[in-house]
Amino acid sequence: MNNRTKKDGKNVLFIMCDQLRFDYLHCSGHPTIKTPNIDKLAKRGVRYSNAYCQSPICGPSRMSTYTGRYVSSHGSASNFAPLRIGEKNIGHHLNPLGVRTVLVGKTHMIADQEGMSRLGVDATSTIGVHHAQAGFEVVERDDGIHPDSMVKDNLPYNEYLKSKGHTQDDNPWHWAANSVETENGVRSGFFNDHVDKPAIVSDEESETPYMTRKAIEFLSEDDGEKPWLLHLSYIKPHWPYVAPAPYNDMYSINDVQAAIRSDNELEDTNPLMKLFMERVAGKTFGKQEAREKVIPVYMGLITQIDDQLGILFEYMLTNDLLENTMIVFTSDHGDYFGDHWMGDKDYFHEPSVKVPLIIVDPAGEADRTRNTVDDSLVELIDLIPTFIDYYGGDAPQNILDGRSLLPKIHGDNPEWRQYAISEYDYSCQVFRPQTGRQPLDCRSYMITTKEWKLIHAPGYPSVLFDLVNDPNELIDLGRADEYATTRQSLFNQLAEWALQYRQRETWSEAHNLKMTGMEEKLGVLIGYWDEQDAIGKDPKILPVRKPSTSH
Repeated sequence: MNNRTKKDGKNVLFIMCDQLRFDYLHCSGHPTIKTPNIDKLAKRGVRYSNAYCQSPICGPSRMSTYTGRYVSSHGSASNFAPLRIGEKNIGHHLNPLGVRTVLVGKTHMIADQEGMSRLGVDATSTIGVHHAQAGFEVVERDDGIHPDSMVKDNLPYNEYLKSKGHTQDDNPWHWAANSVETENGVRSGFFNDHVDKPAIVSDEESETPYMTRKAIEFLSEDDGEKPWLLHLSYIKPHWPYVAPAPYNDMYSINDVQAAIRSDNELEDTNPLMKLFMERVAGKTFGKQEAREKVIPVYMGLITQIDDQLGILFEYMLTNDLLENTMIVFTSDHGDYFGDHWMGDKDYFHEPSVKVPLIIVDPAGEADRTRNTVDDSLVELIDLIPTFIDYYGGDAPQNILDGRSLLPKIHGDNPEWRQYAISEYDYSCQVFRPQTGRQPLDCRSYMITTKEWKLIHAPGYPSVLFDLVNDPNELIDLGRADEYATTRQSLFNQLAEWALQYRQRETWSEAHNLKMTGMEEKLGVLIGYWDEQDAIGKDPKILPVRKPSTSH
């Protein structure tokens, strides 16, 4: 290890959890959860209390994070929807700045095989692999959900578990790491009725410590010749909600907070919202028994992540890596757990669409904002511009929809957005046939300010929440006549956002400025009558009559 070189460079540790709610950290207000290492991060940096993902579902949210673009910009609107080959990713933006972009964990990236074939790009080539891995150099990729019907042969984590003696099944990810032993045999964690029991694997063998060790392996083997961004992308606390001992019973029903919901939400419910409530997950977590069984395990999975981060941070401290490494901690989306009578994620209430975000910049310029909370409206697409800024590059405004947080981290007060956007495509939902709508029509949008939130889905009434007087979003004002002006104002802002350029990627702002008036500069005179119209123009652009040669 070349400590001198490592200390001289600038690195980024980009930590993303999966399905971690913004309010399930002690530093964000949860009264009993133990997250001391994440809390220390918040004290060392800035915690953003109004950070939103760009889609409340894994794949589209991550594609927005890895491209710095809204879902309607990059087009990967559903889980398993390929990201088109032409989209620039995190590697395209950071690798030219001399930065390695390294992955340990999950991305949910699906390569555009059709696009590569059409354009003659070999999927095994450098370009094809770079695209397929969302611009990351892979230490180990594991997207975390491996049911028996789709598990891949030679999955590294499965091979590891088999080496530890978990050979009773070909898929120990499912039947050891995410299952429990009951009096009636092994029970899959895809069923929630026994998830309070410990996973069959030990703590050391479970997914979170495994990925943490992979991250430490990268750090220990890095030669320090190039700065890096290490994306440590944890699979948990995403379902299956199965935790190894001692985390499975570290918390109890006494730690389960009251559900954020009311019986009034079940009356005259917005028709699309009602379909989300009626899903299996909504019915399951609508029952208090399920919440009391599962939420303590979810909390245990979060504390396990925190414990592993403590191990990672200690390694970095010992090896002089903390003093030159920006640390970003976030999640791709949240989880309902029965709030608003819903389960899983996918809709736009705060528990689903708001995410935790903590940024620690080791630079002295950030000292003014350490241990502060910023309530600005922040989006996950702001991360790539922040990374580019951190490494001294210029973020291309014609490509990136987000903006750098670095000026705010350094104590400046830049002009900032007045609303945040999230999008969701419900075309793959099991209830889609009930809507009578075809996939291209299954669009929904959220626009939120600090005061109001509007949810717009074509073909359905609007949903409106007053975030000042109803911060828990229990009263839908979407059809109340007295709020028509507010709804129209928010819709106009949503339309303004939607009408911005999204696809002018080949034409930078700087080049556009150079091209202003370019036709005349090149001597292309359109509509001129005679030389009088050209008075004041550069004489070099004017055509000069040559003497006639015909007699």
